[in-house]
Amino acid sequence: MGKGVKAAVIGGVFAVMVGGAGYGAYNIVSAVSGDGTPEVRTGPPTEDEVEETSQKFFTAWEKGQATQAASYTDFAQEAEPLLTAYGEAAHIKDVRITPRPANGGVVRFSVKAKVSYDGTTKPLAYDSELKVVRGKSSGRALVDWDPSVVHPQLKKNDTLVTEESASPPIEAVDRDGQVLTKKEYPSLGLVIDTLRQRYGSKAGGTPGVELVIRHAAEEVPDTPLLTIAEGEPGKLRTTLSARVQAAAEKAVKNYPESSVVALKPSTGEVLALANHREDAFNAAFEGKVAPGSTMKIVTTAMLIDNGVASMNSPAPCPDTATWQSQTFKNLPGLQPNENATLANTFMRSCNTGFIKLIDEEPLTDASLTAEAEERFGLGRDNWQTGISSFDGSVPASGGPDRAANAIGQGQVQMSPLNMASVTATAITGAFRQPYLVSPDLDDRQLATAKGLPAGTSAQLKQMMRLTATQGTASAVMRGLGGDIGAKTGSAEVDGQAANSWFTGFRNDVAAAAMSVSGGRGGEAAGPIVRAVLAAGG
Repeated sequence: MGKGVKAAVIGGVFAVMVGGAGYGAYNIVSAVSGDGTPEVRTGPPTEDEVEETSQKFFTAWEKGQATQAASYTDFAQEAEPLLTAYGEAAHIKDVRITPRPANGGVVRFSVKAKVSYDGTTKPLAYDSELKVVRGKSSGRALVDWDPSVVHPQLKKNDTLVTEESASPPIEAVDRDGQVLTKKEYPSLGLVIDTLRQRYGSKAGGTPGVELVIRHAAEEVPDTPLLTIAEGEPGKLRTTLSARVQAAAEKAVKNYPESSVVALKPSTGEVLALANHREDAFNAAFEGKVAPGSTMKIVTTAMLIDNGVASMNSPAPCPDTATWQSQTFKNLPGLQPNENATLANTFMRSCNTGFIKLIDEEPLTDASLTAEAEERFGLGRDNWQTGISSFDGSVPASGGPDRAANAIGQGQVQMSPLNMASVTATAITGAFRQPYLVSPDLDDRQLATAKGLPAGTSAQLKQMMRLTATQGTASAVMRGLGGDIGAKTGSAEVDGQAANSWFTGFRNDVAAAAMSVSGGRGGEAAGPIVRAVLAAGG
């Protein structure tokens, strides 16, 4: 390259530096290769770069210069609309940001601001953080863009809005009129927001003005952040029991990634739902996970209803069983029993005993699906609980999955809500769709199903009693008074410890829990269910 060309490049860099200090400051310290092309910096940003970039971002943000602030991020196209909404749609003004010393490129900071709407102003304060990274193509030090930089509760495609509430606030109360707050019952946070969105206009309140997070998905309710002008809350009665809910909240805290649901078998009313998860997902109602051996309740009902077996008929439990070239085993430590009855195989949770029965006439690939849908009300996508929920899935499966489905693996998916309902149907013989808010409030139609013959229900209930007193659930259920029954389960997942499942009943309360990577049913899910049954049964 000739000297004239080099001079032009250097002159161009100087012109950019004068026209835009941020970009020029970077280029002036960049090396120039032999062919005149600026060399792109690599490696983590230096401490000076982190400080300079974050300060420029903060300064532009404080001044409401959304385009300028976005230019200091590595995804300006996504950053600019949210930063614009911060000052305009959200009406957030007088922003003051106080950064703390950087740590490995991460800068934690505090935000103090004011939200002004229709003549009313309220203070806003929160903490957040950002990370400064090296731009892959430009080599510039840039803010690694994520909506949570602007507010820690923001996620992708969320925005901020201050306006009159779309729905009036609600005062959610339990079945006895006790107020249920998000602070006292953290698992109900999203539930209460959803109930407000769906039923606020029916509960008799009047809307206020709020700063909210508006989510991209219409079915996800706004997340209130700050009340600017108070509305008048309407009272919304739920089926929950504050006593049982408190026990559920406490129980799941002992096991990470755990969820539980309790309900009244005689009515279908949900008494409690709780989650202890890193995310805000309501896995108690919406989880889609293989339920392990708790599914054997449905499989046993299928065997009885199709005349294949009864609780006292033979159901040998060998070490292994082969179905269409796939070999199935029992959990380690389970002794084989060639003379076992179905009741014994059920209460000891013997996989092979069930595998050996599923090819009996008149069973087909669709028999388990039919039992689940027609008797237990599962898998039809028609439950109307009052909030979002999953109805379970038991697809008709051929090949090895037919056997795997029968022991709660394969393609079967359930939530704790589904398995609590399975237990309720098993012990009463009637399917009563679970619900959280009375259908009388909005005239919604609850799902229906045939339920179980009296003889089938009586046998299932007795086998669950045996499991709770003599079988795999006896250690967990020991000492509980009243009429009790249970079924344990563990679902194998590739590359991780088994998911722990447990479902049980005590008098007129049924409960089911799941703990991701919790091991066997009695190790994590079992203690959760026991605590809930002790409080509610």
